[in-house]
Amino acid sequence: MSVLAFDIGASSGRAMLGQLSSRTIEVKEIHRFPNDPVRVGNRLQWDVLRIYHEMKQGLLRAKGQHGLPTSIGIDTWAVDYGLVDRNGELMTNPYHYRDTHTDGVMEQVMKSVPPSEIFERTGIQFLPFNTIYQLASIRQQKPYLLQEAERFLMIPDLLRYFLTGEMANEFTNATTTQLYNPVSGSWDHYLMNSLHIPHGMFHPVVQPGTPVGSLRSSVTEELGIASVPVYTVAEHDTASAVVAVPALDRSFAYLSCGTWSLMGTEVEQPAIHERARELNFTNEGGAYGTYRLLKNIMGLWILQECQRTWEREGLSYSYPELVKMADAAPAFACFIDPDDPLFLPAGDMPKRVREYAARTNQRIPQGEGAIVRCIMESLAMQYRYVLDLTEELSGQKFQGLHMVGGGIHNETLCQWTANAIGKPVWAGPVEGSAIGNMAVQWIAQGELSDIWEARAVIRESFPVKTYEPEDTPLWEDACGVFGQLTRKR
Repeated sequence: MSVLAFDIGASSGRAMLGQLSSRTIEVKEIHRFPNDPVRVGNRLQWDVLRIYHEMKQGLLRAKGQHGLPTSIGIDTWAVDYGLVDRNGELMTNPYHYRDTHTDGVMEQVMKSVPPSEIFERTGIQFLPFNTIYQLASIRQQKPYLLQEAERFLMIPDLLRYFLTGEMANEFTNATTTQLYNPVSGSWDHYLMNSLHIPHGMFHPVVQPGTPVGSLRSSVTEELGIASVPVYTVAEHDTASAVVAVPALDRSFAYLSCGTWSLMGTEVEQPAIHERARELNFTNEGGAYGTYRLLKNIMGLWILQECQRTWEREGLSYSYPELVKMADAAPAFACFIDPDDPLFLPAGDMPKRVREYAARTNQRIPQGEGAIVRCIMESLAMQYRYVLDLTEELSGQKFQGLHMVGGGIHNETLCQWTANAIGKPVWAGPVEGSAIGNMAVQWIAQGELSDIWEARAVIRESFPVKTYEPEDTPLWEDACGVFGQLTRKR
């Protein structure tokens, strides 16, 4: 049973073909493409039509190399969206969540609706780029777009619509908007009315594993292929990655590690109470009636931006070279808070690391290796901090941490994470989001019975590397210093 997963992240996209045979999954990347945002004037936007074009190239390669799959699913990043008019056409290029159009908007919204009420109604972490603040910004700056919009579609909803002509809002991504009420199980019209966001463009939400049409005739005729069924999957890429966590225990902690790091656990009911709001945790929808109690961490974005800055300066380092330089730099010389707002926008990240060090009266890191080490050690210690909070909020004690996603190629970061948390780290699979995407398709087709059979098959199909903690006393002391410097203790 072969299925096609389009797994599209904030920096690249892939078409991945998965084959299930005798309780073994084989995955092959058949097409990869960059997903670079485009800056026009002061605006940063997604080139969503280019993404769609590349998806069609993936379909052609699937046809040419392996034959068409039995179904298709799409997962992408969260919060961003497109608006479709009454003629079924996209009204404007979607804004990138790092665009500045939401600057200061979250604070304005909180004057209209208290933060406690927003959290009580949605259970979602406060981040300045959440969809609710993007729409509030559009309401202020370009109200005609909301007046004329017929449908609101998240990015995977939109790409799925391009392929099939069918429109549906999928659950896991809908919950990230901070406009979905998990208690009522529907869009929150009270919040929309309070912010003058028209709720007519929001349609009922469908769960992962729902059939949502087939390739439309214009696509099949253009590509010379037969029609293929399309399913909703867990369309927020982190939700797909959590499906693929090869956990043995139903109580587990995970870290989806990439441009963003997302750490949490899977729960049956959202944790919507004052302590969760105080800690700025989120309750995003998961597959099959679950919620993801988690916290967003800035992640490898900081390191990726450093790499881009150095490239502009004529210093071209590969990722392995940067990690090797970090290994050679002095340990515990300087720390940053990865989630400080200083590190959210694109720009000169090495300069910002030095600025943070100066602001907190630390030794300013000199050289690329020292900066990379500072970032990686700080990430590992932030993971320790968030894991402790996840245990507190969930009332669970985790035996270790499952790491999935492309970030686990960084074996030094995996080892330092084990050192920081003082527990084993189980790293794998790398292609977590794509594999979780595939698993939901197979469950929908009856090839796998449920999410736990899928996890068992994934565990049998892909290697998981264990990292045991090392140098525990040194890391314990360093985590204490990190907590004091970043005011997390």
